[in-house]
Amino acid sequence: MEKKQFVLAVPNFSEGRRKDIIEKIVDEVRQVEGVKLVSYEPEADFNRTVVTFIGEPNPVKEALVNMAAKAAQLIDMRKHKGTHPRIGAQDTLPIFPFKDITIEECVTLAKEIGNELHKKTQIPVFFAGEAASNEDRKAFAYIRKGQYEGLRDLLKETKNNKERIDEYENRKPDLSIDGLISESAGATICSAECDGLTAYNIFLGTENIQIAKEIAKGLRGPSGGFSTVRAVGIKFPEREGVVVSMNLLDCSKTPMHRAFEFVKREAKRYGVMVTGTELVGPIKLDYILDSFQYFFRLDGFNKEQILETHLMDM
Repeated sequence: MEKKQFVLAVPNFSEGRRKDIIEKIVDEVRQVEGVKLVSYEPEADFNRTVVTFIGEPNPVKEALVNMAAKAAQLIDMRKHKGTHPRIGAQDTLPIFPFKDITIEECVTLAKEIGNELHKKTQIPVFFAGEAASNEDRKAFAYIRKGQYEGLRDLLKETKNNKERIDEYENRKPDLSIDGLISESAGATICSAECDGLTAYNIFLGTENIQIAKEIAKGLRGPSGGFSTVRAVGIKFPEREGVVVSMNLLDCSKTPMHRAFEFVKREAKRYGVMVTGTELVGPIKLDYILDSFQYFFRLDGFNKEQILETHLMDM
């Protein structure tokens, strides 16, 4: 009997405040048979929602294309404001191998998703991660440089400027009807990567936002920290204290406990305590067990000792 293949999708769209809009976009996932909606996490300060679902490749493709089309219909990037970097209404459509599927097959699927989305909506598309057209475009940060407003203006300024043609070629979408991004929908990043990110917040017992920013700077890869971590120091208006908010791009390389211990140690330098932590969205069991094993100093531990893991193959 041929094994079923499953893909993990963690798309992000640029709305985290208007509940009616969020529900209409997420409904596009709910309505597709063959996908399981795991969670969706609106973030008001970021003005962004992270959706997580799993399913077989074709239903996942259908859900992502429908979702992106609905987001473009309901979100106008000319009016969007938020603290998280973004270039489009449906900002990202990332997929990851989940069970019995290879990264190569996910790359093919990501390209199918991008092409179908562009054909259906004419939304400009960038391919990233392992589906990227060149090394630079593997990173979301490179594609998003300047965000929606900066990228929109740069492409307009450079498109017909012979002196800046290289700059234009480096930054234009992989798929577009005019070599620019959409005024209202921006552009969408379609990607395939081996491992999904883990969103993790660590709360500090201080109202000094600068402390959180300094710790985040030391933590994140681009400023000299862990290569697979991206972090910012921010204030959530609804909570006391400030937060070091991070995306762990690969917990097999930078485990959660390592990021936690770094933040706790750096906070102590400022006389500040860690008051709590928060996972935003789901996490793989292996990553939890890594930290479980670390903090309890378990020798010879293996995943099969967790009884519930045996249900997965029944």
